[in-house]
This record gives sequence, structure tokens and C-alpha cells, in this order.
Amino acid sequence: MIRVWNITKIKSEEVHFNDQSSLDAITRQLPDGYYSTFRTFAGCTRVNGLSAHLRRLPNVDASSLRRNLIQLLEPYRPGETRVRVLETKRGQFYIAIEPLKLLPLAVYEKGVRVETTAIHRNDPRIKSTAFITTSDEERKHIAQAGIFEALLTKNGKILEGMTSNFFYFLRSAQGEILYTAQRDILLGVTRQTVIRVARSRGVEVKYQPLKLDQLPAVKEAFITSSSRGIVPVIQIDAVTIGEGSPGKLTTMLMTASESDVLKRAEKI
Repeated sequence: MIRVWNITKIKSEEVHFNDQSSLDAITRQLPDGYYSTFRTFAGCTRVNGLSAHLRRLPNVDASSLRRNLIQLLEPYRPGETRVRVLETKRGQFYIAIEPLKLLPLAVYEKGVRVETTAIHRNDPRIKSTAFITTSDEERKHIAQAGIFEALLTKNGKILEGMTSNFFYFLRSAQGEILYTAQRDILLGVTRQTVIRVARSRGVEVKYQPLKLDQLPAVKEAFITSSSRGIVPVIQIDAVTIGEGSPGKLTTMLMTASESDVLKRAEKI
């Protein structure tokens, strides 16, 4: 069950909405604003890149919000949670919390199918709640079609996922190179973790969006998000990626990134 609190300088007050079936459902019922979503670690005491998540709220008092998080997460310990922090353009702050539901292991072991879409963010650097509403039809479509994620495209290039960042491997004379877009995307917290970990393991990383006509040349691909980590992609539209199963470099980064997150996650 999802619980939601309105956060003020004086107190946190639990509030209820007509539809509390998902974090997105709650967000749609609030005035437009800004948000960030993340999962907890170490019994609800740590978050990967928490400072970066809170900076997505333009007027946040980070210390106050951290204090509220510590208090509101207490009933969920020693389990883990998925948390959304929101700031409306009216200056109201909310925290929504739900028990963490991990994806089935098969998602990571077998990979997922994704598809491209022409929708994209008006301002990719801002995590605006308005995008949840404008992309609602696409979200319903992929859910009905059994597609894991939609990849946003612009000018014939894949930029990012609707709720994730996108990475792909191409082969060069020097070996496999990891690519991801740098412009016109939301710079995700887990994306930064993956880039750092990849370079520390000797993987060359370049910033370049994938052209749609390059799809057949992609050797491996994956998406990243704070709640889901690295998810291998085995099919984009009708194109099978690599051997149609998670590749060895993706699998290596999954293990290495998980270890890095557990080590570096910030205390709330």
C-alpha cells in the first residue's frame, strides 16, 4: 500500500487520494511540478545519489526533507521501499512511499523487449510531473502490448527511455565501446554510476545517441533506473539485439554496479 504525506516546515501530515494504486496515479492528482523516484538500501537507511535526487526539486530544504524521510521510513524497516519526492509549482512538498517490489529474476536473466516512440520531453533536464500525464497513452500502450519500456526518439536517434536511460555496445577495432546519449536527456543517477563503473573496469564510454539505422549493429543494450538498476535489452522494435540474451559485458556491469551502489549509497 502506498502512503503519502504533505511536508511543511511545521509537520508532515498524511493525505489520501481517490486513486492510490501507483506512484504515477498519485502524481497525476497533484498540481504540476517536479519529482524524483528512488529505492532505499540497508533497511531504509541509505539511497544511491540521494543528494542528486533532491536537487531535482528546485526549492527543496534538503536537510528538512532528509529528516522527514528518516521518520517516515521507520515503519518499513528492516525492509526496503520505493520513494517519490515531489514539489508542486505552488511550493507544496510531498513524500510518497511504497514497499519495494523487486522485478522478477527472469527480467535480469533473460532481458526485455522495448520499442521506440516519437514522444520526448519538452525540457529533458527537468524531471517534470507533466511528462507523466503527456506520456500516459504510451504507458498504457506498452503495458497492454507486454513491452517493458518505450525509448524516446528525436531526429531518427534514440535518446533515453521513458523512465530510464539507454546504453548500447558497438564493436570497434579496439573492442566493444559503450555508448549513451549526453544531450536532450535526463541525466539519471544510476546512469552516472554505470559510466563510472564501466570506466573503472576498462570499458571505453562515449557520448552518442543511437541512430535507428544502426540498430542491427548493436551487440548489447540495456536501460538503467534508480529503482530497477541495469535491465538488459534483447529486442528493440523488431530487431533482436546480439544473440537475443543478456551479453557478457552487460552482465558484468550489472554485478559491478550493484556492488558499487551498496558501497557508495548515501546515508539518509
